Amino acid sequence: MPGRLPTIGAAATLFTVITLLIAGCFPSAGVYSPDGAIEVSVSIDTRGRPGYEIRYRGKSIVGWSRLGIEFLEGGTGEARYRIAAIERATYDETWEQPWGERRVVRDRHNEMLVSLASAEGADFRVRIRVFDDGTGFRYEVDGDGPVAIRAELTEINLEGPASAWWQPADGKVRYEHLYEKTPLGDMGAAHTPVTVVRDDGLHVAVHEAALVGYAAYALTPTASGGFRTRLRPWSGGIAVSTTRPFATPWRTIQIADDASGLLNSDLVLNLNEPNALGDVSWVRPGKYVGIWWEMHLGLKTWEDGPRHGATTENAKQYIDFAADHGFEGVLVEGWNQGWHGPFSYTEAYDDFDLEGVAAYARERGVYLIGHHETYGDVLSYEAQMDAALDVLARAGIPQVKTGYVADAGRLLGLGANGEEAHVWHDSQYHVDHLLRNVRAAARRRVAVNTHEPVKDTGLRRTYPNWLTREGSRGQEFAIWGQVPNPPEHTVILAHTRMLGGPMDFTPGMFDLHPVREGMQKRIQTTLAKQLALYVVLYSPMQMVPDLPEHYMARPDAFQFIVDVPTDWEESIALDGVVGDFVVVARRERGGADWYLGAITDEEARKVSVPLTMLDDGITYVGEIYSDGDAAHWEDKPYAIAIERKLLTRDSTLELQLAAGGGTAIRFRPQEEAIEE
Repeated sequence: MPGRLPTIGAAATLFTVITLLIAGCFPSAGVYSPDGAIEVSVSIDTRGRPGYEIRYRGKSIVGWSRLGIEFLEGGTGEARYRIAAIERATYDETWEQPWGERRVVRDRHNEMLVSLASAEGADFRVRIRVFDDGTGFRYEVDGDGPVAIRAELTEINLEGPASAWWQPADGKVRYEHLYEKTPLGDMGAAHTPVTVVRDDGLHVAVHEAALVGYAAYALTPTASGGFRTRLRPWSGGIAVSTTRPFATPWRTIQIADDASGLLNSDLVLNLNEPNALGDVSWVRPGKYVGIWWEMHLGLKTWEDGPRHGATTENAKQYIDFAADHGFEGVLVEGWNQGWHGPFSYTEAYDDFDLEGVAAYARERGVYLIGHHETYGDVLSYEAQMDAALDVLARAGIPQVKTGYVADAGRLLGLGANGEEAHVWHDSQYHVDHLLRNVRAAARRRVAVNTHEPVKDTGLRRTYPNWLTREGSRGQEFAIWGQVPNPPEHTVILAHTRMLGGPMDFTPGMFDLHPVREGMQKRIQTTLAKQLALYVVLYSPMQMVPDLPEHYMARPDAFQFIVDVPTDWEESIALDGVVGDFVVVARRERGGADWYLGAITDEEARKVSVPLTMLDDGITYVGEIYSDGDAAHWEDKPYAIAIERKLLTRDSTLELQLAAGGGTAIRFRPQEEAIEE
């Protein structure tokens, strides 16, 4: 798979592209970011091993770290290498997202392609792209025929001292763990993104981009005190089975002076290939309600029976609720037969008329969202997948939520030698399966929301029908988790999980004391924070998850959920501290309105926010939803204050965030607000 060549398109401009090929033997090679602040260098140590270093404004960010791939047969890491050739290029282009955090994305980077040769013939290349906000590198291997990768030799030896926010890579429930904060040296094997704040104030995030045809990696400690990229293996021990020529995913290191700099980065997206689907006008972002939360509460069941949730009658009630409030979609879980096992993805329960409900939704200006839960039995789903997606397409259902609820290591797949095996969610098997699902759905103009997925690595750029995914500890853990999500959880998510891409977190719970099976649970936020999450935690599909009657009981606060869009012209992180608080502003796609969300952890705090993102010369009506007097997530979560203020670009807001609280604001140009 060759590196992407620059192209000139309707939405892109291209600056200088000059490729320089230098043949010979070199002790080292280096490349700088366009602004000159970041330097990535490649060198060969005294043992003939290739490695790299990263520096930022003269400070070491990643100390010398090994590069290489170990194959099952031949080409092991014992070969002695030399730098055989260097190619360089400079890019500066813009491209447009069909939907996203911002419409126009700038891709400005310098590139160096280093060819590494050995006497043993185990040649490979390292392609490095350096942006002003970080760098990414990948391996490219020529040749032909099948090949098995035993491991990567890649190290990412982060320099400290520093604090790290991470979640365990080998936990029982996939990516659904609370994040831990530890000294960098105490970090265990961790899923990425991993976010590191150094004692000198620099912020570093480690992740990967364009995870295709490969196993995901965990950042895991080495005996020398550094870290390496450990690939999730197949049951037989092989990490990746592929065919030459191939390219690995990008290993990414984002660098910023502060927390907001990490959030404002487009590095992961820019390292993915452009849209491969062509016209994707049929992909429709929006908000959705659904038959979902009442099952978590134990009021209804997914399976058929006297309390079955997915009935035609119940679905029509949710469709009416969505249509009455301008929501785009209605999710129906439990519509298909087999919740007692095994699943059928083509046959509905007798009390649910799939095509009739879908037609009723269209009449009301709403679309139905299908649901395919697998419980980890991927083989069964693969066997039915084409037929299942055909059913949705025939019924005019443009979206599906897929699910892979299973403990890590319990996905039923095929091992490297063809045997049935239990594999992990971040294995090559599951990575390949998810992409097959997304591609098959795209052929039928169906968009996908993947739950219990592999981590997000920016593939929504290449496959814009991959709208969003779960992949973290969402709000349903208020019911199912023995330890509820603490107030700091969503603040940490903004600076960790969200660096990978959109998340279907299901914000907007209005009953903050839900009851399941007679036991009262707690959602550890204020009501205002639930509103702010719609702005802070980005997803093009945002659920309105609570029961309709809970929204109708608080219509004034519910108005913000009705108003807030999910597709944006621009997004800007304004302020924040990892684990403490975050402030994000977004401008509506194709409109003049701005929205702001601010959330905090268990500490109440005052945050000063200059409104410099607003357009100059325009007076806005700020519709402000903030924590009320004495609000507190624990004993007064429903206290909310709603007010209007005239504001301009020169204004500064002093936000009072309660413990576990937040503020949500809609800014409307004054003339439009008066007309309405």
